[in-house]
Amino acid sequence: MPETPAKDRRFASTLARGLSVLRAFRASDDGLGNAEIAARTGLPKSSVSRLTFTLESLGYLVHNRRHGSYRLGPAVLALGNIATASLPFLQIANPLMQRLADDTGTLVLLGVRDCDKFLLVKTWRPRDTASIWLDVGYRLPMEGSSSGQALMAAMTEDQFTAMRAECSKQPEEITRLRKDAYGQLMARGFVIAPPQSRFASTINAVSVPYRSHEFSEPVAFSCGALPEILTDKRMQDEVGPKLLSTVQDLEHATGQTATMRQQR
Repeated sequence: MPETPAKDRRFASTLARGLSVLRAFRASDDGLGNAEIAARTGLPKSSVSRLTFTLESLGYLVHNRRHGSYRLGPAVLALGNIATASLPFLQIANPLMQRLADDTGTLVLLGVRDCDKFLLVKTWRPRDTASIWLDVGYRLPMEGSSSGQALMAAMTEDQFTAMRAECSKQPEEITRLRKDAYGQLMARGFVIAPPQSRFASTINAVSVPYRSHEFSEPVAFSCGALPEILTDKRMQDEVGPKLLSTVQDLEHATGQTATMRQQR
């Protein structure tokens, strides 16, 4: 079994802690104090104080001295813009996914694995239609979402082993969910989490994995909405096939092949 990164002597723990501070911020936050960051990261408040001071000095955080809170700084914005510009598939995906959102009346989202969570990194909202509130920066449980289960199904064995070690559920349950999701990919090309495994009863979603040239792990595109708008039948008969077709269009436009949904 591969060694976990944190046990590798090359692993820089201080850097990891600093990055965990940056990852603690959410799009809906109106600034975070050291105590809130400590609660979200699990780090001692004394360590958080040193890390936020350093990150502020480097421009990754901005300190509101009146309220004693921090916001993400211009250096993070620069990194985000550079990252977006370095991912050509996103530029191609934009019109395709916006058209899908408008056509289905669902929130279309792109997400990546973030430890044991599925992190939303891009959303497309349907024009002139109310949609669910999930936004960039929101994290879903890998094992409790269609998005996360689609990623698990598309991972290599080594990637799945590393991810499973970070999940809260029993390894046997995670493996069973992955096997079920893989079967769905092979049978119809998209994944719908079984009702009993969904993390929330107020959101339904269908997902398709995608492997870009730029990432070592797959990402996933999903369509989500309230259950009364996106029923299981509608996911299976209409939205799932449309999402799959859109991802296939993206694969064709970027020179990718459809073998990603058959990869082990």
